[in-house]
Amino acid sequence: MKKLLMLIPILFAFACQTKSGDETKDSVKGVKDPHSFAEPMKAVVKHLDLNIKVDFDTKIISGKASWTIENPAQGNEIVFDARNLKISKVTLGDDEKVTTFNLGDDTKFMGQALKVKIDEATTLVNIHYTTSVDAAAVQWLNPQQTAGKKYPFMFTQSQAILARTWIPCQDSPGIRFTYNATVAVPKDLLALMSAENPQQKSSEGIYTFKQPNAIPSYLMALAVGDIEFKAVDERTGVYAEPVTLKKAAYELADMGKMTTAAEKIYGPYKWGRYDVLVLPPSFPFGGMENPMLTFATPTIIAGDRSLVSLIAHELAHSWSGNLVTNANWNDFWLNEGFTTYFERRIVEDVYGKDEAKMQELLGYQGLQNLITEMGATNADTKLKANFEGRDPDEGVSDIAYEKGYALLRTIEEAVGREKFDIFLRGYFDSYAFKSVTTEVFLAYLEANLIKGDKALQSVINVDSWVYQPGLPTNSPPVSSAKFTSLDSLISQWQKTGDILVFDTKLSTNEALYLISHLPANITLKQMADLDRIFNFTASGNSEIQAAWYTLAVRMKYTPAYSNTETFLTEVGRRKFLMPLYKEMVKTSEGKEWAKKIYTRARPNYHSVAYNSIDEVLK
Repeated sequence: MKKLLMLIPILFAFACQTKSGDETKDSVKGVKDPHSFAEPMKAVVKHLDLNIKVDFDTKIISGKASWTIENPAQGNEIVFDARNLKISKVTLGDDEKVTTFNLGDDTKFMGQALKVKIDEATTLVNIHYTTSVDAAAVQWLNPQQTAGKKYPFMFTQSQAILARTWIPCQDSPGIRFTYNATVAVPKDLLALMSAENPQQKSSEGIYTFKQPNAIPSYLMALAVGDIEFKAVDERTGVYAEPVTLKKAAYELADMGKMTTAAEKIYGPYKWGRYDVLVLPPSFPFGGMENPMLTFATPTIIAGDRSLVSLIAHELAHSWSGNLVTNANWNDFWLNEGFTTYFERRIVEDVYGKDEAKMQELLGYQGLQNLITEMGATNADTKLKANFEGRDPDEGVSDIAYEKGYALLRTIEEAVGREKFDIFLRGYFDSYAFKSVTTEVFLAYLEANLIKGDKALQSVINVDSWVYQPGLPTNSPPVSSAKFTSLDSLISQWQKTGDILVFDTKLSTNEALYLISHLPANITLKQMADLDRIFNFTASGNSEIQAAWYTLAVRMKYTPAYSNTETFLTEVGRRKFLMPLYKEMVKTSEGKEWAKKIYTRARPNYHSVAYNSIDEVLK
C-alpha cells in the first residue's frame, strides 16, 4: 500500500450509539466524512440536474451541474468536492446570477474544496465546468481497445471517491440525492447511466435520464459506446457491444431468477428495472453496482454460466449498499459484508447448497490467507476501518467482504436463519434510501435482535468482530462435501502419481480449490500432467486462468507464459492483475518480464488498476 500524505487533521465524530432503532435513523447527520470536504450540516445537496456533452476528440466532459440545495444553517457558503475540474463560473438560481467561488489547496487523492458563496434564500447552485483529459473516474477507449473495434467507448467508475473527477459534487456516501441528466454524445453511440435508460440509440445523440431514488455520488455512472440491448425478461436485460451481446445474454440468462430469489429473502426490488452492461475488458472491477444498471467485466463470460455469481453479488447490492449505504468508507463492510452474505443466499436458492458452500469455503480460506499475510494484529483487519489520510480505494481488501460475511454467518448460527432473515428484512426496510454507520447498525442489532440477552451477546461477541483485528475464534465452521471429495483425490494422486484419479469434469470452484491446494513442492511434470488433463493454460475461464497463471509464474512453468502475457494485456480486472504482478516481481527476471508486459498493457488499464500496479512495479 502506498504511503500517502496525511490530511490536515479532521475530527471524526461517531454516530450516537442509541438503543432504539427509530432513534438511530438520523444519527448519521452528525458524522464527518474524512474523505470529503463537504459540510452537509451547513448546506447540503438534494437533487442534481446534469447537462453535459461527451467529446471523444478532446476526451473531455463539459457542461453544467445544477444542484438543488438545502441550507439549514442559513449560512453564506456551500462546499463541494472537485478534483482536476476546471470551473468556468458558478451561478445561483434559475436566472443564473453569477456568484463567487474558491478552489482550495489541492490535496493528494482528495482534490480540492470548491467553496461557493450563497445566501440564506439560495436553493439552486449552477456549476459550469469541464473535466481534465486524465479524469481518474473516466476511461476513454479507442476503437482498437473495444470488442467491436469500430467505435470508441467511454465509461466512468466513481467508487470510492472519484465522482468528483467528473462531476463537482458532495462526494460522500452519507449524502444522497436524486438526479436528472441530459447527455449529448456522437450520433452513432448510445449513452447509459445509473438511472432509467433507453434501449435504442437516438438519431440526434441526445439522451435524457431520471433517477427518482436518492443515491450517493459514488453510484453516479455514465457509459457511452456502440451498445445494444437484449431483454432477459420483463424487468431484466443485458447491454453490450453488438459482437458481445449474444454471448453476454446467454451467460446472464438467470438474472430474472436471481431477482426473484432475492425478493423472496429480503423483500421487493425497489429500483424498477435491473439491467447489466457488459463493458470492454479494461473495466477494473468484476462489477459495479450502479443502480438499475450494473457495470460488469467481460471476464464473467466463460461460456458455461459458471461465473455469474458475480451478478448475484451486484444484484444483492440493490439492497445492501444502494438501498442501505455505508455512511463513509470506514464503514465499507456494511456494504460488502452484507452483500457477500446475500449473494451466497441467492446462489444457494438458484444453484443449490453445494455451490454456495464451495464459495463460502473458498472465501473463508482466502480470508485466512489474507490475515496471515497482513498480520493478525494489523489494524486493517478490523471491520470498522480507519482510512483517514489514505485513499479508501487503496485500503479495500477481502476483510470487508469475507470477515463481514463471517460475522453475519455467526449471527445467523446463533439465532437461526428464519429469525435472522426477519431481522435483516426489517433493517433494510427501516433504513431504505438512507446511509448508516457501523454504530447505527450495532444499535439496531442490539435493539431488535439481541435485546439485552447476555448469553447471545457472548455467543456473537460482536465487539471482537468489528473493533478487534484478526479473526475471532467463534467463527462458524465452514465445510464443503464437494471439496472433501476433492481432498481425497488430491491425496490419492500424491500417493500414487496417477493423474487419472481426477474427474476431468471439474466445476469452476473445484478447479480453483484444486489449484490452491496443490502441494508447495509440485513438480513441473505434475503441473504438465494436470494441464494435459484439465487444459488450465488454455482455459477460457478467467478465474481459473488467473489462479493457474499465478501458480505457473511461481513454479516457472514456462508452457503457460505466452498465455499469461496475453491475459495480462487483454484483461483489466484488478483482482486478477495484482496477484500476477506481485508474483512476478518476487524475482529479478520476473520483475523485468512484468515491466516489459506492463509497458504494452498499461494503456489498456483503468486508473484504478494502473495506480495500484504502478506501486507494485516501482
